[in-house]
This record gives sequence, structure tokens and C-alpha cells, in this order.
Amino acid sequence: MPEPPAWLRWLPVLYVAAVLLLEPATPVEWPVSFVLIALPLVTAFAYGPVAVAGATVFAVVLEGVLAGTPCCAGRPVGHLWDRYYVASYVCTALVGVLGTILAAHRTHRERTLADVRFVADIAQRVLLRPVPHRIGDLLLDSLYLSAAAEARIGGDLYEAVPTRYGTRLLIGDVRGKGLLAVETAAALLGAFREAAHDEPALPALADRVETSMDRRAALLGGNEVGERFVTAVFVEIPAGEPVLRVVNCGHPPPVLIRSGEVRELDSGRSAPPLNLGVLAGEPYHVEEYSFRPGDQLLLYTDGITETRDPDGSFYPLLQRLRAWRSLPPQGLLEQLHHDLLAYSGDRLQDDIAALAVCLPADGPAGPACVAGVDVM
Repeated sequence: MPEPPAWLRWLPVLYVAAVLLLEPATPVEWPVSFVLIALPLVTAFAYGPVAVAGATVFAVVLEGVLAGTPCCAGRPVGHLWDRYYVASYVCTALVGVLGTILAAHRTHRERTLADVRFVADIAQRVLLRPVPHRIGDLLLDSLYLSAAAEARIGGDLYEAVPTRYGTRLLIGDVRGKGLLAVETAAALLGAFREAAHDEPALPALADRVETSMDRRAALLGGNEVGERFVTAVFVEIPAGEPVLRVVNCGHPPPVLIRSGEVRELDSGRSAPPLNLGVLAGEPYHVEEYSFRPGDQLLLYTDGITETRDPDGSFYPLLQRLRAWRSLPPQGLLEQLHHDLLAYSGDRLQDDIAALAVCLPADGPAGPACVAGVDVM
């Protein structure tokens, strides 16, 4: 269960200290001690029911001390049982009971939320398991940020699978939010992880995954079957070949980072999103690009480029990448993570996923990716 902030834990102490400072500075006919009625509720913001009950007893006792202590408050002892002070004791006790109930309810909700977050963390590790940091000669890293801290998981997805055809990558974005989006992402990842080992051609892999998505959409039924689609990019990087192959299904194009160059791999021949290909009837187009030592590829979801600053301006991804092009995948995504949060003022509008892949310039044993030579 998360700890409350320090200022909230110290608030009851500061509250009592303020009362003790004001009491001798105010006229006798203005009993500041009456505000101690609120002490149980102030305590309930940060502490459990036992602490709130203790604060209630302390508040009643302190009210009595301030009501009938000539040396501290300047009032005669007889005021201790004055009807106004007795009413204050009763009100403090009543507020204490309510504060104790509130604290018990709050702690129960916090424990429930902590359990839900724990389950969400486990589900995310199963659904979006971390990619290996190395596959063959390639260095990899991944990033996932949820727009809602309580949700933790959503419809953005990524995967990297080593196969006999080379390393195959996937990044996608499921339309919509909630449980249906998570279920769709899980079905898509399961189909990709299985088919990536079986299909020799990248278009056939995309077609196999779309067939699985179409079948699942038909089983779900409902009026929105045709709208349950996924934008995705499939990438293949064969071992020992200086190329990469891309099939884009309505997704933001990958970005190639090279010495002195950062550009989108966009041929203008993107296929429809998955689950809409049957309606459009268009074939998958595979595009081939040079990918040599020192090059780095960034796959991302549109939550990155659609991130806005307080003025409403979109995040300038390509501009930022030009300043970070010498960073390895882990450093690149860490920098992207911090920059996105700073740019948006810690208020992301959408889930974000990214996958960075690099072929080190100094060979398989190289510690990091460095700027390569422009050979395109």
C-alpha cells in the first residue's frame, strides 16, 4: 500500500501546533480550541482507524485542558464543564467516530487498489513481457507508458521474436480502450508469437495474424466487429544480411536513425489496419531498406507523436531523435521517456509503446550502438 506524502503525515501535528500558538494570542472569549473538532478528520487523510481514534481522544483531552487551565488559556477551571465546551467534546467524539469509519474505508480501498495494481503488473509482464536486450547481433529495448497510472496496461503492444528467418518485430495499437482492447492485444500477440516461427515471408505472417484477428472478431459478435481493428508494423531483420523488411498496416512508419540522418520509412503503400484488410481487399506490400552496423530502428505508437504540450503543440519526435541519434536503445528510450513526461507536464493523453533495435557498429561484442556510415 503506498505511503501518503510527508506533508500529509505531518498535517495533524502542524494543525495542533497552530492551535497551541493561536490560543494564548487570542482573547479569552474566543476559544480557538473549538477547531480541534476537525483533528480526527485531518488525521484520517493519512492514517488508519487506530490512529484516528487516538487523535480523537487526544483532541478531547486537549480541549478540556485549554478550557479549564488558567495558566495556559486564561480561563477558570469551572469552564471545563461549561455547556459550550461539553458540546465541543461531544462533537469531537462524533467526528472522531466518523473519521475512524472514513479511515477504515480509505485503507480498505487503498489495499484493494494495491492488489489491483499488483495483478495489473503481473498481467502486463505476461502480455508485454520485456524484450531480450540482445538477439544475435542486435541490441533491443522497449518502453511502455500508460496514460492512466491505475490502468497500467492497455491496447498498445510490441514483441520481438528470434526465428530461423531472422529477428521479427511487431508493434501495434488496438482501437479503443478497456478490457476489450487488452483481450485483442493478447490475441494478436499470441498469433504473432506462433506464426512468426512458421511463415517464411513477412506478408504471409501479416496475413496469418489478420486471419486470427478476423476469426476472433467474428466470435465476439456485436455491432462493432468491423471497428475492432489494430494498426501494426511487422519488421524482419535477417541475420547476416544488411537489410530490413517492413510491412505496414495503417501504423505510424518506423524511423531509421543513422549517422547524420533520421527519417521515416514510409513508402506510401501502407496496407489497411488488421481486421479491415478483408473489407479493403488490398494485398500486403513488403518494403526493403538498408540496415547496416551503426543503424538503429525505432518502432512506436501514435501516442508519442500525439503527445501535446500545455500550448497544444504535438511532440516533435524526429527533431528530438536527431539530438539523440548516437544513443543505444536503452539510453534512447530512457531519454524519450523523460522528455515525453516533461513535454506533456506529466499528463500523457494516450498510452505509449516503443521498441528500439540497433546493430552495433563495432560488431556483436560492442557495448553500444554508435553512429554508422551513410551507405543508403
